Amino acid sequence: MVTLETKLGSLKLKHPIINASGTFDVLEADKVLQADLFNEFPFAAYVPKTVTMQPRTGNEPPRLYETAAGLLNSIGLANKGIESFIAEDLPRLASLPVPVIASIAGERTDDYGRCSEMLAGREEVAGIELNVSCPNVELDGKALGCDPGRTERATALAQAATSKFLIVKLTPNVTDIVELAQAAASGGADCVSVINTVHGMALDPWTLKPVLGHTTGGLSGPAIKPVALRAVYMVSHAIDLPVIGMGGVTTAQDVLEFLAAGATAVAVGTASFRDPLPGARLAGELVDLMEVRGIDSVKELVGRA
Repeated sequence: MVTLETKLGSLKLKHPIINASGTFDVLEADKVLQADLFNEFPFAAYVPKTVTMQPRTGNEPPRLYETAAGLLNSIGLANKGIESFIAEDLPRLASLPVPVIASIAGERTDDYGRCSEMLAGREEVAGIELNVSCPNVELDGKALGCDPGRTERATALAQAATSKFLIVKLTPNVTDIVELAQAAASGGADCVSVINTVHGMALDPWTLKPVLGHTTGGLSGPAIKPVALRAVYMVSHAIDLPVIGMGGVTTAQDVLEFLAAGATAVAVGTASFRDPLPGARLAGELVDLMEVRGIDSVKELVGRA
């Protein structure tokens, strides 16, 4: 009999499928969908939208543009700020029947330590994701996650501020993602998440001007799956930490392949815009795919490639 129960470090998951930050707002979805999300949540863990020290209005619209087999976004980490998140959202998220993994980002390296400290005593939070793709003012606007030294320091500051399960979400927009994964591991990460969006842009077919208000954005969706699979495979072989795989996951076959490539859990992002409740369906389909291959557990599947 196939079992999907798995452990992501210290977190016990009913199945290996979670949501990617910023792609599924359970508080809004609970208002508009005819689903009892606070009793039967579709994902095995919940990752809310990334928050920063101060509120951010985000980038100039348009912010989203659909491409062939993908989606460009230029949201700019628009959010209410960590204080409002703690006061307004966390008490409501405490009712979810799955672990909550808060996602944080910082314009300065020290922000990662400060945000982690603010979340350290919150019982609603099971883990913290460090989104290191945010432009860093100390690096002249370059993402902190492109610099191994800064990535290690941000991770170390967060690790010193909290005992929560610590995940570092890596950007693929680097020469060597393994080097960044090793930097996160050296800083004290408990897990890495691979990958965030790939830099891209699109032009209006008539005006031939950039479609997005910010000119460029991050590409997600099926188009980046081969890039993500390679990154998961390389990173999982290079460091002794669990890996969350993401990037173009739309089917149970995708989940199966990410686990086989070395991921311990798999996040669904862009696919949630078309199907806001894919977790339970994909988990059921994953059981069938494992059963016909004679694979009885997620542990047996992870790293099979």
